Amino acid sequence: MARATDPRTGGLRHAEAFVEVADGYRLWVETTGDPERPALLLVMGANASGLTWPDELVELLSRGHFVVRYDHRDTGRSTHAFHERPYPIRALADDPIAVLDALRIARAHVVGMSMGGTLVQLLLLDHADRLMSATIFGSALIGGAAPDPGISDDDLPGPDPRLLALWEELGQERDPEAELRWRVEHWRVLNGGVLPFDAEEFADLELRIAAHGGTWRNSAAHALADQSGMERGAELANVSVPTLVIDAPEDPVAPPPHAARLARAIPGATLVTVPGLGHALPHAVVPSLAATITTHTGGRP
Repeated sequence: MARATDPRTGGLRHAEAFVEVADGYRLWVETTGDPERPALLLVMGANASGLTWPDELVELLSRGHFVVRYDHRDTGRSTHAFHERPYPIRALADDPIAVLDALRIARAHVVGMSMGGTLVQLLLLDHADRLMSATIFGSALIGGAAPDPGISDDDLPGPDPRLLALWEELGQERDPEAELRWRVEHWRVLNGGVLPFDAEEFADLELRIAAHGGTWRNSAAHALADQSGMERGAELANVSVPTLVIDAPEDPVAPPPHAARLARAIPGATLVTVPGLGHALPHAVVPSLAATITTHTGGRP
């Protein structure tokens, strides 16, 4: 693992490596901070590189943790082979454990956003011994949970119709300029209607992600992957890992009360609202999000 200081993260110790996982896939992994501190693993959402976690958030979290982020299969610098070697979404829940094993990390705090929150729910069920804590946001409760008399399924809205229209175009071929415009518009909708949206901020993010992965092509692999085998929500009633569910009141993907429904399904889970948070991580929300996470994990804010 090559290690160096990184000016993006205030000169913190920073390293990159590749980790072999199942089915011939190799994942790009980055670590930031002091490896003597408690590890904190960031699990991003569908079709999204680990670079989608803002550098500023990584820096704030690394003040009290050894922060690990990685590219899912078929994103960023990780192996792109879904169309030759397809896998179900549930297989992606094994990859964080392979990353921890490769880094020789016995236990970690784990933070999952969007699909990453779905994967963290599976980690709570299958690998609780590897988790010091779990934080989930931007994610709905996995299927198969017992009915909740306080929040019925009819109370749970679906994604914003504007997103559904954009997602129909996800795998279309576009030149880089058109792809950049599409991605910025996608972020605009994901951001919600409260926090200011800086198109340049998200254009810069997508330019970095394209340079990082060496392509503008989005395979849409995770949208195409088999969704079966995750109807295990009832099992969450047995979870004992300290769990934080962050309510994103402006989330157009899993709007309220999805977060409350998830928190009620996990014994002892804490529900905390981050005002203005949607399904994006603009600069404006990063300090409050970092403080909310580190209050839960016991790291320095």
